[in-house]
Amino acid sequence: METIAEYKLKSGNILKIFPDECDETPRDWDNLGVMVCFHKRHSLGDDHDYREDDYGSWDEVREAIIKKENPVVILPLYLYDHSGLRIKVGSFQGLLSQGHAEFDSGMVGFIFAPREKVLNEYSVKRISPEIKEKVEKVLRGEVEVYDQYLMGDVYGFKVVKPTHCAECGNDDEEEIDSCWGFYGSNPKENGMLDHINDQIIDE
Repeated sequence: METIAEYKLKSGNILKIFPDECDETPRDWDNLGVMVCFHKRHSLGDDHDYREDDYGSWDEVREAIIKKENPVVILPLYLYDHSGLRIKVGSFQGLLSQGHAEFDSGMVGFIFAPREKVLNEYSVKRISPEIKEKVEKVLRGEVEVYDQYLMGDVYGFKVVKPTHCAECGNDDEEEIDSCWGFYGSNPKENGMLDHINDQIIDE
C-alpha cells in the first residue's frame, strides 16, 4: 500500500497516511438527513420507497417528499459524473473548468430532515429559526462527507517508531498505532491528531 504523506511527530514517531480502500458509506451512519436519489447507473444516497417513474419532474418529487415527510429542511442534490463522482447541494454550473458541468452534471435528488426526527434529535417541541439553521448546516455537512466518500477521499494512518539494528546496521520501524476511516487527507482537520494525541512538528 502506497504512503501518500508522512509527518514527523513531537514524540519522534512518524505518522504515515494511506488511502482507505475499504471505506464504508457514510449513509450507513446514524444520519439526521435522508437522501432520496435517482440514477440509472449508480446506487446513491439512502434506501427509499420513492419511484422515479411515479413523477414527471423534480418539483413533483419535492412535493411528494414534503407531503409525506413534512421536512424541516429540504435541499436539492446535484451529481457530477466525469472520471469519478462528485455530489453537492446546488448546481455545479460555473464551478468546473472546460464547461464539463454543462454536460456531465445534473440534479439527482434531495436531502431532507424529517420533522419528527429533528424534534427528537434536539429535544424540542417546535422548530425555531435557530434549529432550522442548525439542521441545514448538518445536512450540508452530510453531503460534504458523502462527496468525500464518492471521490475516494478517505484515509487511514499508521504511527511508526523508527528503529535501528546495531548488529546489522539497518534502519527499520515499529508500528505503534493504526486506524482507518478518516474523511479528508489533512490530519489536522480529519481527526487523526485527536486520535493519536500527538502533534505534528514537521511536514
